[in-house]
Amino acid sequence: MFMTYYNFKKTEEKWQSKWAQCQYFEAKINFSKPKFYILEMFPYPSGNIHMGHVRNYTLGDVLARYKIARGFNVLHPIGWDSFGLPAENAAIERGIHPHDWTKNNIIAMRNRLKSIGLSYDWSREIVTCDSSYYRHEQKIFLDFVKAGLAYRKESWVNWDPLEKTVLANEQVINGTGWRSGATVEKRKLNQWFLKITDYAEDLLDTLKEMEDLWPDKIRLMQKNWIGRSDGALISFQLTGARGIGEKLDVFTTRPDTLFGASFCAIAADHTLASKLAENNKALKAFIAKCNRTSTSEINIDTSTIKGYRTKIKAKHPFLPNKTLPVYVSNLVLADYGTGAIFGCPSSNQRDLDFARKYNLPIIPVVLPAKENEASFSSGCKAYTGPGTIYNSDFLNGMKVENAKSAVIERLEKCGIGKRSITWRLRDWGISRQRYWGCPIPMIHCSSCGIVAVPEDQLPVKLPMDIDFNSPGNPLDSHPTWKYTTCSLCGKNAIRETDTLDTFFESSWYFARLADANADVPFEHKAANYWLPVDQYIGGVEHAILHLLYARFFTRALRDCGYLSIKEPFSQLITQGMVCHKTYWGNDRWLYPEEITQTASNHLVTIEDNKPVTVGRIEKMSKSKRNTVDPEGIIAQYGADTVRLFILSDNPPERDLEWNDKGINSAWRYINRLWQAITECKINLLSVKTTKPTVLSPEAKSIYKECHRTIFSVTDNIEKCRFNTAVAQIRKLSNQIFTLSGQGEGEAWTLRFGLETIIKMMAPIIPHICEELWMKLGYSSMLTKVAWPEADISLIESKMVTIVIQINGKLRGTIETEKNTSKEEIIEQTSKQPSVLKLLEGKTTRKVIVVPNKIVNFVA
Repeated sequence: MFMTYYNFKKTEEKWQSKWAQCQYFEAKINFSKPKFYILEMFPYPSGNIHMGHVRNYTLGDVLARYKIARGFNVLHPIGWDSFGLPAENAAIERGIHPHDWTKNNIIAMRNRLKSIGLSYDWSREIVTCDSSYYRHEQKIFLDFVKAGLAYRKESWVNWDPLEKTVLANEQVINGTGWRSGATVEKRKLNQWFLKITDYAEDLLDTLKEMEDLWPDKIRLMQKNWIGRSDGALISFQLTGARGIGEKLDVFTTRPDTLFGASFCAIAADHTLASKLAENNKALKAFIAKCNRTSTSEINIDTSTIKGYRTKIKAKHPFLPNKTLPVYVSNLVLADYGTGAIFGCPSSNQRDLDFARKYNLPIIPVVLPAKENEASFSSGCKAYTGPGTIYNSDFLNGMKVENAKSAVIERLEKCGIGKRSITWRLRDWGISRQRYWGCPIPMIHCSSCGIVAVPEDQLPVKLPMDIDFNSPGNPLDSHPTWKYTTCSLCGKNAIRETDTLDTFFESSWYFARLADANADVPFEHKAANYWLPVDQYIGGVEHAILHLLYARFFTRALRDCGYLSIKEPFSQLITQGMVCHKTYWGNDRWLYPEEITQTASNHLVTIEDNKPVTVGRIEKMSKSKRNTVDPEGIIAQYGADTVRLFILSDNPPERDLEWNDKGINSAWRYINRLWQAITECKINLLSVKTTKPTVLSPEAKSIYKECHRTIFSVTDNIEKCRFNTAVAQIRKLSNQIFTLSGQGEGEAWTLRFGLETIIKMMAPIIPHICEELWMKLGYSSMLTKVAWPEADISLIESKMVTIVIQINGKLRGTIETEKNTSKEEIIEQTSKQPSVLKLLEGKTTRKVIVVPNKIVNFVA
């Protein structure tokens, strides 16, 4: 219907071309302006742009355009997170090279992103699988090795049997691989690690400074993952352990429960367990069974508890005649604390379940308030709350916190323990057994050991002639690439065939974008000017992986002399998902375009008119086929319409439900705005027309409303409440569109109002606003026009509402001029009928007046 009025295709192509030609969004250092670095988490080039991409990048684009209009020097770059297993798997499935698959996807996605009208500085575009990028990454890795931040060791790792590669702890979700969903196993391998644990305390402490800048949920997730635990390290003397060692170190956060201990347990991959299993086939088999699944907190909470009772025992630190049996168990996290625990069943549910399974004593040691010592029992549920210590020798009668300190003091005095802190965070394992990743620039020499590739030989490039038919890592079976010579002794050597975890690339790309064309990883002048990122936007699913790694990386880069900051992202928005109804019919999930509505409002399949069941509203996914193709929607309605809908419905952090009514509403508004200017019923005044001295009441009211809206919209965009800003502009539009133009100054007010709307809508629907700006008679691009400023004197009300109270209870209100004197307020309010009636026959002892707010009669 509106296509004859607004040709979005022509308009959007025109302005996208003009923006590119004038290179307006190419950022340069300019100290005369405040800088603003806006960045959305860069995409993986899968080949498809989905609505989640559109939402994410539109949010950033609005802020970038708005900040430009506010006079900021804005950097808004883009890149591609292009290494990783999906490309490798696609190459195997399609019989093409990962490089070609990735390159073609980038071309397709770049074109689709440009069709949205995003204000990117394309001159800074980076591609992480390009050797021009990862050569700097290899240099950074070598510097991390020199600084002791990168190291190699044999350790137990998480092995994804489906992807045939190692996963970091953060990539194991509920015991399964974060991408494959396969049950993760434990294996012992030589791996490269980064010492993120060196920064655990600082990473945790700095979260306190990010309140109101990062979402509380993200900060809490990181706090819990870093996981500082204060407690005690206790050395248990062992018996029956010939040649194995005389003590077992245990970390505990509950030393106050030591007198309730009934057993000790060690992880399946504890060194003591390995020694005990050397001549014990049954124990060896038990350990192997434990290692077939990942050991994580989730597994411990959900798995069936297993324990193998060894022949050794641990002496109780304070009870000379008491020993505790020592078990090997999946109850214990190998990489938390010392990999060993003492179990107090009465105060820990997992310990209680273990004790009941193996018929171990249960000794209550914490008495809840109002409970009786003689009758209190743990029952089926361990008591973990506060209370008074009992059954605990010298601790009896103490509160829990006091008892913790008392135990630690006694342990230290006896030389068998000490106050200690441990962390949940483990060092980041970065080795991956795959082809499509950044080669680790190290070689293995039989004479010299592990040797760094000389910097003048970087980059170590991936070989292009790769064979995916061999099992395992293709680099490991390459006939020539893996063989080289040692730079120290000249003998034959073998390259490191593991590649870097792809999160390595995304942990520093934001700094590279400060000067993506520099011949060094970071050009200091550019990095110092642009960093940190002022506003970062991305999904909540990256709270632990990418965001925590990037924070660590920035600190490591600072300590290696690359950067001068330690926090990479000043403010963070985590946008919600784009969701859609799901449809089920013909025994499968249906795409929305496969169904239609009958005259009787029933949904049926287009193909065979079979009934369709409407399912839940869920995140758009190919598996549920509830996706909406952005390319098709843009082709039908235009990019501005999609942008407007994406921003109109919900705040950025909430999920957005895609619906046809919403997109149609946005489309109607776009065309109404177009017609308001191109087919205006009032002759629009010329650009240079000055404001008339007299405005009709209606014109004056709308003029004030324009300024109130400018003030509110500015505030809401600053706070990223884009949906509220859109609603306010559309409300103002409705008022302006109804101006008749008959009253005094109304023609001028109409033009002022239309210009105000166009300026405020420009970051949201930039194509049509640029075109309408020209229709209003301007020759310069709207992109270069300053943001409108609100006249505060027109916004501030001269009247205030005074609350009337009698003895502190609300009894009414009155409107009065701001800053009215106390005497006048008392006089005005005391004459109110409700006040006179309630005070009748009473003596007013005093009157309390809070200026511009409250008057309280005390009788």
